[in-house]
Amino acid sequence: MQPGHNGWKLVKPHGYLFSILKEEDGSGLKPMDAEQLREQAHKMVDFIADYYKTIENFPVLSQVEPGYLGKLLPDSAPTYPTTLEHVLNDVQHKILPGVTHWQSPNYFAYFPSNSSIAGFLGEMLSAGINIVGFSWITSPAATELESIVLDWLAKALFLPQDFLSNGKGGGVIQGTASEAVLVVLLAARDKILRTVGRSALPKLVTYASDHVHSSLLKACQIGGLDPELCRLLKTDSSTNFALSPDVLSEAISNDIASGLIPFFLCANVGTTSSTAVDPLPALAKVTKTNNIWLHVDAAYAGSACICPEYRHFIDGVEEADSFNMNAHKWFLTNFDCSLLWVKDRSALIQSLSTNPEFLKNKASEGNMVIDYKDWQIPLGRRFRSLKLWMVLRLYGLEGLRAHIRNHIALAASFEELVVQDARFKVVTPRTFSLVCFRLLPPPNSEDNGNKLNHDLLDLVNSTGSVFITHTVLSGEYILRLAVGAPLTEVRHVNAAWQILQEKATALLENL
Repeated sequence: MQPGHNGWKLVKPHGYLFSILKEEDGSGLKPMDAEQLREQAHKMVDFIADYYKTIENFPVLSQVEPGYLGKLLPDSAPTYPTTLEHVLNDVQHKILPGVTHWQSPNYFAYFPSNSSIAGFLGEMLSAGINIVGFSWITSPAATELESIVLDWLAKALFLPQDFLSNGKGGGVIQGTASEAVLVVLLAARDKILRTVGRSALPKLVTYASDHVHSSLLKACQIGGLDPELCRLLKTDSSTNFALSPDVLSEAISNDIASGLIPFFLCANVGTTSSTAVDPLPALAKVTKTNNIWLHVDAAYAGSACICPEYRHFIDGVEEADSFNMNAHKWFLTNFDCSLLWVKDRSALIQSLSTNPEFLKNKASEGNMVIDYKDWQIPLGRRFRSLKLWMVLRLYGLEGLRAHIRNHIALAASFEELVVQDARFKVVTPRTFSLVCFRLLPPPNSEDNGNKLNHDLLDLVNSTGSVFITHTVLSGEYILRLAVGAPLTEVRHVNAAWQILQEKATALLENL
């Protein structure tokens, strides 16, 4: 034996380099040892718990400059292992400064991405078991639990029976809403092409409002559809930026007259910009008349619809072909966990199924089971239903409803603060827990206050004490404050408003 770096010993039995045998300080990790796991995992849980205890001490929005981490870390991988303590020290001093803290109670940007104790425990259990559940046979519990919890939630949302797994449809967990819209777009594409012929691909037209998520256009690009035929139909304040059925009907009529083939509409319940809600019943009449696949994207706002007072926002979903919500946004389920229901699972399977010899088995060949590999883009998939199941079990529907209602109440309190300050205005009616507002410019403003509000956003975020984002509605630069972090309380909302007021005062005084 010869001493190696950091106290490690190299062993050369029979003249050959065999391996690193052990570390004298006792920190060497085996690939998976139960007692080592117990010891090291306790340290990691303590580190994470301490992180949450001190999360308010970090700047919400990372204040580092591009390329900062390359100056702090070596330019090549280590040859020899180190201790977990050394790694966590680097996390504390090198990694966390470059983290934007999505779970901070002062995080009000984009939409929330909830974590929770139940979700974390489910994620830990999934990582520990570490199955790859692409087919039923690879772990029957993974497939069957997924079907069960998706049925639970379908019933909690009062989705139509067609979306339950005991019929022709069912639910599946995707990674993100971007994946969900992609798989249903491909299913809709292939369904129409089986009727009109594959040569008609360049004629297929997709529709949505101009505030649909950018993932729809990406899905069209991936699906080989002409991006020019992705119709993003103009909305305005007269409909609170929801898609007008009349505008949709006119666009469809014009496209049909031009020899094109309308085939897909992505309707929104809670747009990213302003949480606009498209009128599903009226839009469904248009799509049904024209044989168009109707997909409902409720990635953010779908969670709120488990509350009876918000369920009416998805009235009309019974006419949809597919429906999506992100449990990882507002449902206390760690990222990633995007829930997709379809009325006709065969449409997905016909587009996405492959059946190589090495995957064949009795249960699948006998059509006795669901193989979720045929409902998604990748083959591999994690045991994501575990964390959703644990969230539902450990909080219950009433606990989740209380969580959502609390955030909506906090957003309502912020909205009232904005209304009381005559220098600001609320731009669109608040529907869920997002408030869209702006600082009013002086009468002589050349750009209607767009630069003023852009500067206000930068000043607020540069404090590190709060993080908000923006959108543009009818040409106006709008500030967005979305309440949704699990630790957010009324004091955090009030503190955010105080910072906004202070920075607004400074800007206006310098005009």
